[in-house]
This record gives sequence, C-alpha cells and structure tokens, in this order.
Amino acid sequence: MITDIPEIYVLRHGETTWNREGRMQGDLDSPLTPKGQEQAKTVAGLLAARGVTAQTHVLLSSPQGRAMATAQAVANAMGAHIQTHADLREISVGEWTGLTREEITTRWPAEQKEEHFLDFYARAPNGETFDALWQRVCGLLASLTGPTVLVTHGITSRFLRTAATGRSLADVRELPGGQGVVFRVADRYHEIYASEGLHDQKGHAKPPPHG
Repeated sequence: MITDIPEIYVLRHGETTWNREGRMQGDLDSPLTPKGQEQAKTVAGLLAARGVTAQTHVLLSSPQGRAMATAQAVANAMGAHIQTHADLREISVGEWTGLTREEITTRWPAEQKEEHFLDFYARAPNGETFDALWQRVCGLLASLTGPTVLVTHGITSRFLRTAATGRSLADVRELPGGQGVVFRVADRYHEIYASEGLHDQKGHAKPPPHG
C-alpha cells in the first residue's frame, strides 16, 4: 500500500468526438466536442471555487491531446503551467483502437450476455493489462511530493483513485467515473464535486464513453 499520498484532484478530459461516436480511443485521439469544451470550463470553475491555484497545487496532465485540451482550461483558471506525465495516459486497447463498440462486439463477442465494462476492457487483444496500468498509477502516486491536480482519462482515473484511497486492484469497480466532474482524494477519502454540489463519496459506477 502506498503511504503519505498528498491531496489530489483527478479530472477526466471532456467529451470528444470519438466518445460521442462510441469509438475506442486508447492511444489515439480526437478533439473535444463543444460539450467537452464546456465540461473543461466546468471542472476549471469547480477547482477555482475550491481555491485551487498554482500556489496551492501542481498541475499534471496526460500528454494525449484530449487531456491537454482540458488541462489548458484548468491551467488558465489556476494560473498554472501544465506539466505532462506519461503515466497519466489512457489504457491501451490494442487491436480495438479506433473501432466502435459495435464493431468490437461483432468481431469479438463476449462470452456472457451481460458484461461489466471493465471486463470488456480487460479482454482487448494486445491491450495494456490491468496489472500494468495498476503499477504505473501506483508509481505516479508514489512520486507526488505535494497537492496535485491530475488530468487524465476514464479508466486511468478509476485506477488512480482506487489506489489513492488505499483500495486494491480488485476494488476498481467500486468508484464512479464521469466527465465534467472533479474527484478529490485526501487522507484516503473520496469526494465528487459537480456543478450541482458535493456528491456522495461513492456514487455509482457507470460505463465510460470509451476513453
């Protein structure tokens, strides 16, 4: 278990064109939609309302374009410089990269009719394993030296927050996801901030719109 993790705010990038199409992004990228741009502004405003600035927090972002576009709105609100970190990138989905969910389920049908979305990601041919993703997010958390804002992706966000709350890899399904919201973890406690206020610390896990 990682100890002495500083306060972190974890943000997922705003909606992209491929999110809207139901297309797997993984290592590739697509631009933010107008809705995604508004979501980036929303999370920036939520952080500002919490008093998060360049003087209080470091800003780290995945180097992928959709995360950087979101991080720029946050940087503008914080008055901060964006530092990139490769370990914040999204999980690789191997041979599924660029394909729609419909194309995938036709060519690689699930063994069971009802499949949890994490089980779906876990079986991506030649994709990054959950063990590998867990190791890189744990390494990132162990490297933090002070309060930090982390701009990342749907699956990576869940793994980060699970590790930061002291849970194990087996507990990744417990925490919710979402775009246009801010997740805070401090002293292993998980909170969700949205435009309508503070949400229940646990919430409900819903399938992410594809990275």
